[in-house]
Amino acid sequence: MTDSQIVSSIAQELNLKSKQVKSVADFLDDGATVPFLARYRQEATGGLDEEDIRSVRDKLEFHRTLEDRKKTILKTIDEQDKLTDELEEKINSCTDLNTLEDLYLPYKPKRRTKGDMAKEKGLEPLAELIWAQEIEQGDPMEHASKFVDEEQEVETAEDAMEGALDIVAEWINESAEVREKLRDIFQEHAVIKTEKNPAVEERTNFEDYYEFSQKAKNLKPYQILAINRGERENILFVNVELWDEITLENIDDVVIENDMSIFVPHIQDAVEDAYKRLLFPSLERELRNQLTEKADQHAIETFATNLSNLLMQPPLDHKVVMGIDPAYRSGCKVAVVDETGKYLEGTTTYPTPPQKKVAEAEEVFDKLIDKYGVNLIAIGNGTASRETEQIVANFIQKRKENHPDEELNYMIVNEAGASVYSASKVAAEEFPNLDAPQRGNISIARRVQDPLAELVKIDPKSIGVGLYQHDVNQNQLAQSLDDVVESCVNQVGVNLNTASAPLLSHISGLSSRVAKRIVEHRETEGTFSNREQIKDIKGVGEFRFQQAAGFMRIPESENPLDNTAIHPESYEATEKLCNLFNIKLEKLHEQTETIAEKLKNIDKEHVAEQIGVGIPTLELIIENLQKPGRDPRESLPKPVLRNDIMKMEDLNEGQVLEGTVRNVVDFGAFVDIGVKQDGLLHISEMADRKVKDPHNIVSVGDILKLKIVSLDLERGRIGLSLVK
Repeated sequence: MTDSQIVSSIAQELNLKSKQVKSVADFLDDGATVPFLARYRQEATGGLDEEDIRSVRDKLEFHRTLEDRKKTILKTIDEQDKLTDELEEKINSCTDLNTLEDLYLPYKPKRRTKGDMAKEKGLEPLAELIWAQEIEQGDPMEHASKFVDEEQEVETAEDAMEGALDIVAEWINESAEVREKLRDIFQEHAVIKTEKNPAVEERTNFEDYYEFSQKAKNLKPYQILAINRGERENILFVNVELWDEITLENIDDVVIENDMSIFVPHIQDAVEDAYKRLLFPSLERELRNQLTEKADQHAIETFATNLSNLLMQPPLDHKVVMGIDPAYRSGCKVAVVDETGKYLEGTTTYPTPPQKKVAEAEEVFDKLIDKYGVNLIAIGNGTASRETEQIVANFIQKRKENHPDEELNYMIVNEAGASVYSASKVAAEEFPNLDAPQRGNISIARRVQDPLAELVKIDPKSIGVGLYQHDVNQNQLAQSLDDVVESCVNQVGVNLNTASAPLLSHISGLSSRVAKRIVEHRETEGTFSNREQIKDIKGVGEFRFQQAAGFMRIPESENPLDNTAIHPESYEATEKLCNLFNIKLEKLHEQTETIAEKLKNIDKEHVAEQIGVGIPTLELIIENLQKPGRDPRESLPKPVLRNDIMKMEDLNEGQVLEGTVRNVVDFGAFVDIGVKQDGLLHISEMADRKVKDPHNIVSVGDILKLKIVSLDLERGRIGLSLVK
């Protein structure tokens, strides 16, 4: 396909206009980023959002890869002098990789086969005779006997026939029509059966699959991933089954063109051989791969959705946080960070077994709270978390006796990834004089204040909101999660004067190297007073500036527009708009209600023309004039803060309480309700109707009103139902 044909094809696949696809393709080829296009080039893309643009990007990559593969295949076949006009046309018009590889299969270099050995013995003419199916009378073996050749080790007519049928079987296997037919049968009728490996005696997590049977097309993604893992760990044996008789008849229908041919029974033998020896194993692998790809894609999408919701959790502003990383023998790490996340002081206490120095720990807590004005304690949810929670909860209640007006709460923080961060180069650079546990503890405290700013420092795969994340295609997972992080960071924007290098590196157009240079410049030359100053950074030319500028915030800037999502290229237009409606830029924060009223019922088309921009750009300008410096996370519900504790034994069936969604999977959601074990809100308990996808009901970070429907104290399981 030519580039224009690829564009047309993608437009049709995605139900977009060719003009939109062409525009996105050109921008991406020039190095533009997805967030930049989605926010600042809506006029050019026809209003496409990030999801649309990424879909175009992925389709472009697929089609270009497909075209490259076509070129390689055509060249290989041509070098064999076997490329016909008809075959070339079929290859060039191919739109999927499976069909393309089917067409290439007869010409693909391969190991010496039974068919090759038969050809070496001079039996290909007999195979061609059989394949032609033109002879309707006589004895097939008479024709075979003509190929008896003792020197070639073809000693009988039966030997000749057997060798010729080996060749025919390979022709059947290499038939694109046969494989397409069989592929459809596999997709519709194949059954996946699993059974337990008899050698496994201990209990496992795969007991649901010890005697399991399901049509492949009806398998759920999590079932596919579980089966794959069980097989990989040698706990499960997995087989694909088909009704062979019907399948063979379908192949016969394709291969046998003349029912009167004397060779029909022999061709049927070749069909059965081709099916059992060649086709079935090949298409079984293909089906398993397709199922895995489908499951991978679903798992990756689920992970991406959960990660996005986690990263977009609202920050807890104006909180001085004391982080506690619980432990037993090694003690609990304690660290205080100020409202900006700056590390102030840290130590180690030993309130948990075996030392149980609770009084000494409380003395440390009191001292740090009084010294720094701590108003929130963040407790990691790892080892000894609930014991530490009990100690902290009791401490808060005791402290209230002497400080009745003090606002002091605690929350349990998912510490997934904190240890990964603590051992990272980023952590070592931030805190060279602290040990790894304390670095991780600071991360726990900071992620309460601003989850996005802290979590971007950690490999997304380590954050704990995925399912089977280590089993799926790692390249696809990495791409998807990178997209999520990029989207979230740029949607929120970053403070150029406080953002860390890891956070800055996710800004549209910036690299890790440039991000580090920005931080270094800030430390040596002082803070930035306007966006234009980043052009002074080595590596930031006009193009990088164009891509990045709109996503950077400078609250202290001399120009109030530098603290908005309005791009510098639209500053002149913004000033024109303000002049038209008597809006004073220097007093932007004081006029938000007035601005909203002035711009409520304007003729957007006319005004856009007056100030020289498109309607999407005008709408972006208006939105940001009304809410300068707005953080899109502000409208989301804040995390649940606690000052007392519950144990599982305190719970009762029918009890109603609040909980925070920790993870969403295919079968439901895991919810933190304030006890040691997360409860399971099963998909069947989410609504009065059947729910297909839990993500349609709940998201990571949601605060829900729940009823306890089941308690299993022995197994530590809590069943929940959503209160409507």
